[in-house]
Amino acid sequence: MELYLLRHADADTPAATDDDRWLSVKGREQGDRVARFCKARQILPAIVLTSPVRRARETAEIVGVQLGVEIVTVPWLACGMRAETALEQLGAYRAQSPIMLVGHEPDFSMLAAALLGLPDESFINIRKASLTRFDVPVLQLGTARLDFSIPCKLMH
Repeated sequence: MELYLLRHADADTPAATDDDRWLSVKGREQGDRVARFCKARQILPAIVLTSPVRRARETAEIVGVQLGVEIVTVPWLACGMRAETALEQLGAYRAQSPIMLVGHEPDFSMLAAALLGLPDESFINIRKASLTRFDVPVLQLGTARLDFSIPCKLMH
């Protein structure tokens, strides 16, 4: 399975709760940049799965709409996701590879570390609006290969 992790874009905005924060102007620009980067390099997921949290949904919508990809909101990608849960849930989407997940930190760094068989997330930092690609031959912890991780500011 080809698996892309896209951390939500910048959401440095005031809101009543953390879950209600929307993308900032910078975040919308980051989303556009990611979409253009993916389009130019033929990175076209079959499906985009997103956290229900507003800033992640908005990021997924910007990228998914520009790529013409189906976007599905899944509760297991909300803040606090566990790597084991992600792998279990991804099984239902195995036939739809490549898959793009849009979610949060520290969840994505923990997932990346678990996929690679690293002891903890301190070895990886998934930055806002960065795109990280794994080849996951078997949906089990420690079986993935990291192909790339590109911060938004380097996407041209």
